[in-house]
Amino acid sequence: MNGSQGKISTTQAVVIIVNYMLGAGILTLPRTTGDAVGTPDVWISIILSGLIITGVGLIMVTLCRRFPEKTVFEFTREITGTWVAYILGLAIILYFMVIAAFEIRVMAEVTGMYLLERTPNWAIVMVFMWIGIYLITGGLAVIVRVFEIILPLTLIIFVIEILLGNQLFQINNLRPVLGEGIMPVLKGLKPSLLSYTGYEVMFIMTAYMKNPKKSNKAMIWGIFVSTIVYLITVVMVVGSLSLDGIKTRTWPTLDLVRSFEIQGLIFERFESLLLVIWIMQIFSTFTITHYCASVGIRDLFRTKKMQIIIYSLVPFIYIAALMPKNVYETFALGDMLGNVSVLLFGLMPLLLLLLSLIRKKGGRYV
Repeated sequence: MNGSQGKISTTQAVVIIVNYMLGAGILTLPRTTGDAVGTPDVWISIILSGLIITGVGLIMVTLCRRFPEKTVFEFTREITGTWVAYILGLAIILYFMVIAAFEIRVMAEVTGMYLLERTPNWAIVMVFMWIGIYLITGGLAVIVRVFEIILPLTLIIFVIEILLGNQLFQINNLRPVLGEGIMPVLKGLKPSLLSYTGYEVMFIMTAYMKNPKKSNKAMIWGIFVSTIVYLITVVMVVGSLSLDGIKTRTWPTLDLVRSFEIQGLIFERFESLLLVIWIMQIFSTFTITHYCASVGIRDLFRTKKMQIIIYSLVPFIYIAALMPKNVYETFALGDMLGNVSVLLFGLMPLLLLLLSLIRKKGGRYV
């Protein structure tokens, strides 16, 4: 069934994972993890979370490889039976829809604050969604080609801008290492794990890979690249603004880029450039989650009317995006999504894998 949709290479699978992961969370990650840890050991929490998520991701792709060319919405029916499959499938579809809404709402908040002052959120969200729909209706092959353009630009410009903050960087802001032991680091695992949401896209993308045997490799590289970006960000932001300095800032990563200027360059202030590439990144996350929700409805209800599904999801995502009354309610929605993600994509793949082995469902690994 999935053969007609176009196949993606291993590299393209990595690009999709990284584009999905590097969404709204990167602007707030230093603050959320800093609050939880309470010591400068935030970077250790990031590394540990990356390792944990890699393990969970490998379990997920191992499960998917037992059912070649089938998405989670198709093979769950074989493992659990129809009714449980519908409940799990609807939960995953709803999750993808709310993630799409959350990402564009955060984008609207930041754009309204820094670029388009006094522009209502509904106007920003509406324009952004319709541009996204234009891309999504082109199908997975078109989405991936756009991602392959966006990701290198994002990584190069973002890392350069963050590293330019080295004039403010003080290594003492990251000391002492493990001054209060390992417990504060463990407290930081939850918020840092939430920033790794995105690996779950392989529940769908493994079915479209030219070589599903390399899905393990795609998962490892996708999480590794995201971990490196998160690590550079957290080290530079905490090292430059200090732990106490980031706790009071809503968008500490943006504040770091705003806090320095370099004389004599074309750009003396860099936050506008950062916002441009970051909006492209949010655009990536929105399009792939909207696409995954549409694929979910198509596969769960066994219909082929993909275009109709894509358009019919627009009002639901739009309403969900405008439901939070302010930025704090938006952050609360993000925390809730992270908790749901741990249950849906942390525990469920392991349970489904064990059940498929016990019931002898699915073929050999491909």
